[in-house]
Amino acid sequence: MDKNFKEEFTQIIKFEPPLYKQRYQFVKDLVEKYKPKKVADLGCADCSLLWMLKFCSCIEVLAGLDICANVMKERMHTLSPLPVDYLQPSERSLTVTLHHGSVAHKDPCMLGFDLVTCIELIEHLEESELKKFPEVVFGFMAPSIVVISTPNSEFNCLLPQVMLYRHPDHKFEWSQAEFQSWALETARCYDYSVEFTGVGHPPTGMEKVGFCTQIGVFFRKYPQTGESVQSEKPMEAVYKTVFKAVYPSLKDEKYLQNAVISEVIFTAQIIKHRLMSKREEYSDDPERKSKFQLSMDCFSDYLGKLVVEKNMEPFVSGNEVYIPLRTIFSFPKVNRLCGTFEKLCKLIAGKVTLSSDGSAVMFNIEHENEEN
Repeated sequence: MDKNFKEEFTQIIKFEPPLYKQRYQFVKDLVEKYKPKKVADLGCADCSLLWMLKFCSCIEVLAGLDICANVMKERMHTLSPLPVDYLQPSERSLTVTLHHGSVAHKDPCMLGFDLVTCIELIEHLEESELKKFPEVVFGFMAPSIVVISTPNSEFNCLLPQVMLYRHPDHKFEWSQAEFQSWALETARCYDYSVEFTGVGHPPTGMEKVGFCTQIGVFFRKYPQTGESVQSEKPMEAVYKTVFKAVYPSLKDEKYLQNAVISEVIFTAQIIKHRLMSKREEYSDDPERKSKFQLSMDCFSDYLGKLVVEKNMEPFVSGNEVYIPLRTIFSFPKVNRLCGTFEKLCKLIAGKVTLSSDGSAVMFNIEHENEEN
């Protein structure tokens, strides 16, 4: 390599977006492609990757593990639900948990994950921990996909600030050949395949040094059986749970009921407003008003029967407005929330003012006029 050529690039290497964001984006793209429901981030540190992943709609369970509890605790509040999450619960469920412990130890709380990420983790492990790492992740946890990223030592010649390793806590940094040799042997031992890629492209003309961050994506070749999981399961937990957040979800009937009640009342109010506006238009014309009143009197006599059997139109009877539940159920959002008309009736029973036969939402406009 030409010395002048090398020195030219060591002065101008800058990654945009920053390298850590490129690593996180790589994981997010993988999540969007494979749609895992349960994701664990080993060596989660300040929870930044977990925070990004909690917005991925396919994920229902997120877990983080780190050897340093204090680092997690500094930022774990960012994983808590916000007020808007309670005001507008999601249709999916989401539970986020953080554990304090070592990746060299097995704990049953880490079983059943679809995707496990180890972003810039393995280079922090002591030799004894690194030897146990494959058995814990690939043998015990055995997720469908594992993503491991680590610095590419061959790129260090382009980083003038790096003397030996990129971080004081790094125990080693592998070349491309070293990482690929380790990854291929690990994949062979535990029936995985592995694909190599990376983020942080080298400058033009220096492609041989490879990516700044090298990445291995491991795919399990065969489905894991329940028997193999059970046989490996330890008798007791070794990790300490330091954080857990359960997000409000429409899968929880309490939140679903609140959402349905709010949407039913909102929809009924809109329909009532349109009906009363139309009624005021008729009141401006004596002849049209007479016809409108005659029509309302007829509906008043048989209101219960008409609402249930013959009509989905809202009606006015004296000082009361009736909005048939069938009409409300026909609105897309109400329909999607409830699924069936029977479930709609069950969720709002005793929570919304209904007609005597329970077929319509009822408003008393006399009370409303007095309030106004």
